[in-house]
Order: sequence, then C-alpha cells, then structure tokens
Amino acid sequence: MKQSSTYNDLQQHIDELKSKGLLQVIDQPIDKDSEMHPLVRWQFVGGMAEADRKAFLFTNIVNAKGRKYDIPVLVGGLAANRSIYGIGMGCAVEEIQAKWERAIQNPIPPVMVEGPICQEVILEGSALQVEGNGLDMLSIPISTPGFDSAPTLTATNVITKDVQTGGQNMGTYRCQLKAPDRLVVRMATRVGGAGGYLHYLGWKKAGHKTMPCAIVLGCPPYVAFMGPQKLPIGVDEFDVAGGLAGEPIQISKAHSVDLLVPAQAEIVIEGLIDLEWLEPEAPFGESHGHVALEEFNLPMKITAITHRFKPVIPSYISQVAPSESSVIKRVAYEPLFFNYLTKTLGIKGVKRVSLHEPLTGLLRVTIITVAQNIAKTEIWRALYGAAFFKGDCGKICIAVNEDIDPDNADALFWAMAYRMNPVKDVQTLEHRGQGHGPKRENDGEEDSTLLMDATMKGPMPPLALPKEEYMVKAKKIWESLGLPPLKPQAPWYGYTLGDWSSVWDAAAKRAVDGNYLENGEISKTQIRNDVTAETKFRPDETI
Repeated sequence: MKQSSTYNDLQQHIDELKSKGLLQVIDQPIDKDSEMHPLVRWQFVGGMAEADRKAFLFTNIVNAKGRKYDIPVLVGGLAANRSIYGIGMGCAVEEIQAKWERAIQNPIPPVMVEGPICQEVILEGSALQVEGNGLDMLSIPISTPGFDSAPTLTATNVITKDVQTGGQNMGTYRCQLKAPDRLVVRMATRVGGAGGYLHYLGWKKAGHKTMPCAIVLGCPPYVAFMGPQKLPIGVDEFDVAGGLAGEPIQISKAHSVDLLVPAQAEIVIEGLIDLEWLEPEAPFGESHGHVALEEFNLPMKITAITHRFKPVIPSYISQVAPSESSVIKRVAYEPLFFNYLTKTLGIKGVKRVSLHEPLTGLLRVTIITVAQNIAKTEIWRALYGAAFFKGDCGKICIAVNEDIDPDNADALFWAMAYRMNPVKDVQTLEHRGQGHGPKRENDGEEDSTLLMDATMKGPMPPLALPKEEYMVKAKKIWESLGLPPLKPQAPWYGYTLGDWSSVWDAAAKRAVDGNYLENGEISKTQIRNDVTAETKFRPDETI
C-alpha cells in the first residue's frame, strides 16, 4: 500500500511530466540494448534546443533475441532539461538554487514506515538463479551500444553504511550486470574518495569479508537527486531530501541486509559486496565523454530484489555531454560554486558561475561572470576559488563580464580575443590531479590549471550591431515575409560597453531619422588644423 505523503514518487512524477507535455511515450517495440539510448541521444546531438527535449517512457521493450520485458523504462525522466528537473524539485527553474540552499541549511530527518511499496514483491533464493530471473529479468538498457560490454545500472542510489558509526551514504555509481545474481559496482576512488568507497575501505580494514549494499532504482525525485549531488562526507542524504520535500522522507528496513531504503522506491537490489576479490568491469561510456576501459571493481552478490507491483526502471542518458546526467550535475553544482565564492570566500561582484557542458562535461571548464569594474584582486580571488573548490573541477577557469553569454563559445572566444592580454591576464597552476576523465589521478600523471581574466579592463566602444529596437523591428519583417525561423544567438544586437557619448547617440538618432546632413553641419564647425589624421575626438557633451 502506498504511504501517504505530499511529495511525488517516481510514477506521480511521470504523470506530472505527461500532463505538462514533457513526456514522450514509445509504445512500439524497442530493443533495449541497441535502440533505446541511441533514440533518446538524438535529442542531445540533433540540434534541438534544451527546452524541446523530453523524457521518454518505453513500454514495449525487447532484446535482440526477441525476448520481451514487462517493466517499462524511463530515460531522461529526471533531467532531460532544466524544466523536467524543476518539476522533480517542485519549483520553477529560477527557484532551484534557493531551494537547495534551504534544504541543506534546514534538513529534516526521515521517518520509518512498515510495509513499504518497494517490498510488494520479494525475490530471493532460487528466484535469483538462471537466465531470465533475478537481475536478468530487469529491462536494463545498454548505454553505449557498440562499446559497453553489458547492460549497466546508471540511475542508481547506492546505499552503504559506515562500519563503525552506522551512518549511511547514498551515491550514484554505475553497476554492470554480470549474472542473474551478480553485478559489479564502480565506486569512485578519486582524491578524498566517494562516500561508498570510504565505507568499503572501512569494512575491509575492520576485517570483514563482505559489506551490505542496497542499490535503489526509481526513488522519489527528491531522493533520486541526492545521489549525483556531492554533499559533504557524513551529511545524511535522507535528511537533505526531507529538507527539499518539506517533510520527512519515508524509509524502511531493507529485506535481506541491514540498511534503510526509501519506502517509495520502484526497485531495490540488495546484496553483499565482496571485500576480498575484485572483478573486471566495463568498458562503459562515461559522463566525461570517453569510454571507461576495463578496470577491477567491486563484485556484489545479490541476496534479494524487491519491487512494487508494477515498477518503472529509470535510466540516465549520460556519456558525452550534454546529457541528462550533465543537466543534473549542472543544476546542482553551479549553486554550490556560487555560494562558495560569494558566501564562504565573501568575494564581491560575482554574479554567476557556469560550468561548461557540451563535450567537456562540466568538470573541466568553469566560467565566472563578474560585474563590470570589479576590483582585479576580487577577479583573481574568484578564479583561484573556483579552481580549488572541488578537486575534480576547474581545469580551465575564465572570468568574463555580464554581457558575455557563458553558454556561447563564440562569445567566450570574443572576450578572450579582445579583453585579455595573455602576458598579464593568464596564469597556470601546477600539481593538480587528473580528476574524473579518461586520464585519472591513479595513473600517477599530474595535471595543471589555466586561469584567464577575460573581463574588460576599462570602457570599450559599443558592439558593432544595430541597436535592439532596430533588430526587433527587422525580425518582425523577417517573420512576416515567411523566411526561415530564426534562433537568435547572443549577442544579436549592439549595446554600449562604456566608451560612448550621448552626443553620438543623438547623432545616430538623427541618421536613422534621415537627418544625417545635420550631422555634417555640426562636424563642419569642429574642423581643426593642429592635429594629425586619426587623432581621437571626444565631442563636448554640451553641444
């Protein structure tokens, strides 16, 4: 029976996406291993605007052998675009940052419930054996057909606990299927370690041979967002999820392991992680945009699979950014960077922090938008702060002014070309770790960081495009003529950059009004014979 709560579970979230026109239901047969992710991938690489991307719900799933699967799969259902993420967060997109801040500052502990819907069906023992049972009954897609070596769980909330304190951690880790009752979990071994991997090391050090683990699929969105969100080690994700929901998250005891799981989850895969042996895992197309090659990772023996009567399996569309996983991370990470620079470091004039998404996947390129005329010391404090806030972020950090769209690479190159003196405005930092990527820190190879101040160092002439009012008028004419649809790319009109006079404004107005001859009469009164050609002239503002 469904427990009563005001926050949505995954299936209520799906209903809301459908009601808002953000769900594409695919009822025709789709091969989960060769067709499903490529089909959804097209909305990220096919030139579609982010706002036009949708969640996909597949209801008729098969594989290459003609086998049919009963459980629908949701791809892009949490963050195919920011609007979908906002629906999961229960707020407008522009309110997401403030809601995260309130939740982290005002956590609400979870509440225990009995008879959870995630345990309406329980599979264990022989029900987990042989092909077609256990994990093999689940309609888990292959994420990167042609490269991945097996179906892999991606939209996970993997729960482990500290062997000494009993405190739980919930992270998003990939889990590659190996047998109906076995998979391999890849927990990040980055500098500092992911919470789950630190638990693994603790259980191993304490002399245990196995560690309990629960892999949750299809949490309520407030809980699902906790996995990718990088909270400080030791912070309970259920508490912060409660802060988002404004009420306690309902949890229950897992069926076969000593862990607490979200009561309203779709599926829970329970088991024991081997602390003595490691098993090769991957290849798998990773979120850094390259295929992660085979590595030894953590085998997990499945002890039970529990699920609601009619579950839905979520799967992240990840790999090369932009993707669903990059949207989730971007919406979560950018407020963290902004708060760190403006509140923790107290830097004045920082307006926005943007993590570059296409291809670089957020972690490599950070753009800091600052107010014009901000002190140079504050610009460099912001660049250094962004570079060192997270160990796996900030390889390239660029400071720009508010007129530069951080999502427009052409605008960034423009700022770098005209507002940056490489000798004075560029610094490099040595001895940085590789971080998340095809070359990782455990290879022993160091990386470095590039900092660039591409802000205006003083007033500049206006951007040489017609003013906004004239571009808007021309756009209406364009559309009335039935010409091809326009997708304005900023900057699409001219604006002042500080070096401009009201006298010139008045002269420009006379010109478009057909009175340029009057301007000629004015300039005739200003002739001189004591200057050379191309001497700068600043008209008297009183003329």
